[in-house]
Amino acid sequence: MFTLGKQFTRRAAVAVLSASLVAGALAGCGNSDTGGEPADDGKITLGFSQVGAESGWRTANTNSIKEAAAAAGIELKFDDAQQKQENQIKAIRNYILQKVDVIAFSPVVESGWDNVLKEAKDAGIPVILTDRSVDSADKSLYKTFIGSDFVKEGRLSGEWLVNEMKSATGPVNIVELQGTTGSAPANDRKKGFAEAIAANPNLKIIASQTGDFTRAGGKAVMEQFIKANPKIDVLFAHNDDMGLGALEAITAAGKVPGKDIKIITIDAVKDGMQALADGKFNFIAECSPLLGPQLMDLVKKVKAGETIPQRIETEETTFTPEQAKAALPNRKY
Repeated sequence: MFTLGKQFTRRAAVAVLSASLVAGALAGCGNSDTGGEPADDGKITLGFSQVGAESGWRTANTNSIKEAAAAAGIELKFDDAQQKQENQIKAIRNYILQKVDVIAFSPVVESGWDNVLKEAKDAGIPVILTDRSVDSADKSLYKTFIGSDFVKEGRLSGEWLVNEMKSATGPVNIVELQGTTGSAPANDRKKGFAEAIAANPNLKIIASQTGDFTRAGGKAVMEQFIKANPKIDVLFAHNDDMGLGALEAITAAGKVPGKDIKIITIDAVKDGMQALADGKFNFIAECSPLLGPQLMDLVKKVKAGETIPQRIETEETTFTPEQAKAALPNRKY
C-alpha cells in the first residue's frame, strides 16, 4: 500500500506540473481567459467609418484610403455607414471596444457627435475627421480635420456664374440640387454660392432641394424642378453625380444641357469632367477624393504623439470645358 501511494503521489505531481506549464504557455500567448494582452508588434490599427458609396467621388475616396493603408503598412478596419449616422456611431463604438490605435471617419452629418467622440477621448483613442467636419464646440474631441474648403467651392461656383451672367438684364432663374441634408458640404456649398451670387441681384434661386448626393436623387428632383418651373436658366448641383442625374431629366424634357440650362457642379470626377468636356456641364469646382496618403501620414504622426495642425486643407482648382479636355487623359478618378 505504501509503494502504491508513493507512485500515485509522483504521478499526481507530474500532472499538476504539466497543467501549470500549459497554463503558463497560454498566458504567454495573451489568451483572453487568463487576462493576458497581446504583445505590441508596433503595427498601427486604424478604424475608419466611411459615409457610404453614394457617388463616384466616394468610391474613389474609399479606394484611396484602402490603397494608402496597405502601402503604409497600417491595418485598416473599414466600415460602410450606408449614409446613416447611427451606423457610424455604432462603428466608432466598436472601434473603441477593439482598442484600435486611431479612429478616422467622414461624418454623415455635422451634428450629434459629442457623446461618441468623448467616449473615444476617454478611451485614449485619437480621432481624425476626413472630408467632412462636425459642429462640436469642444475642438479637443478630435485631433484634426483633413479635407476641402466647402464654402470656397460654393463661392467659386457662384463667382463663375456672376461673371458669366454679368451682361444679363433680366432675372436669371437658378435651381439648386443640395447634398445630404445637414451634411457639412451641403451646408457650406450652399452658403458660399449664396454669398457669391448676392453680387448680382438678377441671380435668383427659385427652388432648392436635396438630391442626397446621388445620381438617382439628382434625376428625380430635377424632374420635379422642370415640372414646377417653366423657365430654368441655371442648375447648381452640389456634386457631379446629382448633376449627371439631372442631365438625364433635362434631356428627357427636350432641353439641351449646357445651353438651355447652364450646369455648375462640384467634385470633378471623371464622368463629370467628361460631361464638362462635352459641353453638357459649364463649370466644375474640384473637390479631390484622394485623401488616403495624407490621412495615413497623419495617422502615423498622431500615433507618435506629434503636434499637427487642427485643420489641413487639400489643394484644388476649377475647370472650364477646355480645361477639362486637357485634364481628362490623366484623370485618376
